[in-house]
Amino acid sequence: MQDDLSGYDGLALGEFVRKGELDPVELLDHTIGNIEKINPLLNAVIHTMYDEARRVAEHWRGEVAAGRTADVPFCGVPFLLKDLLAEYAGAPLNEGCRALANYVSRIDSELVRRQRQAGLVICGKTNTPEFGGAPVTEPELHGATLNPWNIEHTPGGSSGGSAAMVAAGVVPLAHANDGGGSIRIPAACCGLFGMKPTRGRNPLGPLFGDLGSGIIYEHVVTRTVRDSAAMLDATGGPDIGDPYSLAPPERSYLEEAGRDPGRLKIGFITRLPSGWHETTTPDRQCIDAVEHAAHLCGNLGHEVELIDADVFAHPDMPGTFGPRFSAFTAHVIAYWEAEIGREMTRDDMEDSTWDWYQSARAIHAGQYLRAVEDAQRYSRRMAYWYADGGYDALLMPTLSVPPVRVGAFVPDPDKPGQWLLDILNFVAFTYVYNLTGQPAMSMPLHMSTDGLPIGVQFAGRFGDEATLFRLAGQIETAQPWAHKRPPVHCAN
Repeated sequence: MQDDLSGYDGLALGEFVRKGELDPVELLDHTIGNIEKINPLLNAVIHTMYDEARRVAEHWRGEVAAGRTADVPFCGVPFLLKDLLAEYAGAPLNEGCRALANYVSRIDSELVRRQRQAGLVICGKTNTPEFGGAPVTEPELHGATLNPWNIEHTPGGSSGGSAAMVAAGVVPLAHANDGGGSIRIPAACCGLFGMKPTRGRNPLGPLFGDLGSGIIYEHVVTRTVRDSAAMLDATGGPDIGDPYSLAPPERSYLEEAGRDPGRLKIGFITRLPSGWHETTTPDRQCIDAVEHAAHLCGNLGHEVELIDADVFAHPDMPGTFGPRFSAFTAHVIAYWEAEIGREMTRDDMEDSTWDWYQSARAIHAGQYLRAVEDAQRYSRRMAYWYADGGYDALLMPTLSVPPVRVGAFVPDPDKPGQWLLDILNFVAFTYVYNLTGQPAMSMPLHMSTDGLPIGVQFAGRFGDEATLFRLAGQIETAQPWAHKRPPVHCAN
């Protein structure tokens, strides 16, 4: 095999390993070399697991020799875990919080178990903001992760560490999770594909079943659509005792990604609906990205229609999301207090986390349940829009502005609360789908005048990742992006 393997996606590398054309131990060593080369530039990997990864790679070497890997799609493929929620027994788990600096996982989470069963060789853990509470990756504990397209800018968050290493060609895919856009935001910032699945599609067990009443989702960021599809095939489906259960897909998502989507009806919006945030006009470049994507979809034969954004108006969307996210933060802190055996104090966490925690303590049970019910009513409204209008997808910006500079959301004592308003503006198009539970994907179809990726977001019907994967596969064929390399790249 050639020295540069960064041009291959995870499925291609897995096939090379299964055929004996690529040794999994040598592939791992190649990846370790790239981590050591790139990480000093981006600060994306915060824990390495090289010894354990070599043990696993040796296992897959033996399985290949014994002919037992026919059904292992990512056989021997190096992989990185985001350091949030994903538990790997014997590995550190900090979640960006200094109070957990010495915590070591005692179990594998169900998602990690399924990832390992799919053949992935986990060789490290990636940086994340404290408890995933920001759309940028700048925890005080580990420092800021930088964007390989421009190191003065953020790779997004909270899965910024994973996205940076995938964009830099170090691994073909990496673990990500999403509580307000944390798969789609870094995918948009780093020029990747990012699918947030339907609520309940991927498991959160065995430790959790429902986080924030269903606002937390697990999956990956990838360079290709088919890697995302195949990974969801490998990990999707409820675990025993899960609170949500979806009908299984009609066929594999990998197969869907290669199917003709037919003529779809796609609505698109270029501004925020009233009530999603006080700022209603995205950056012109983000609007251009949506209009370009709409034109591309029209050329591919789809029925594309500009929608009045206020069809989706809401009296106060941040007021519905805020209590859920605040309560989630309080739940996380209470969980970790029980795990580490002491009460967490102001000195244990960052200012923004403390603010979220304090806001949660001011919310009474009735307010929280009202926010849950309000989101459920809105979810029905959204579902009826798709059903009554015959729509298959809604297209919009992923982010309201191009990737911001590192430090853009650091609280300013002279402007109390402004940092939160700026964050809400940044993520105003993503967090809504954490409330509604619909699948939503960011696709890297545009570049800013400064050479930074700009993503566009497609949201589908509840439970219908299949249509989104078919559309994504078609668009990827028409306008490929996986060959594009940022200035910081392991092949450079």
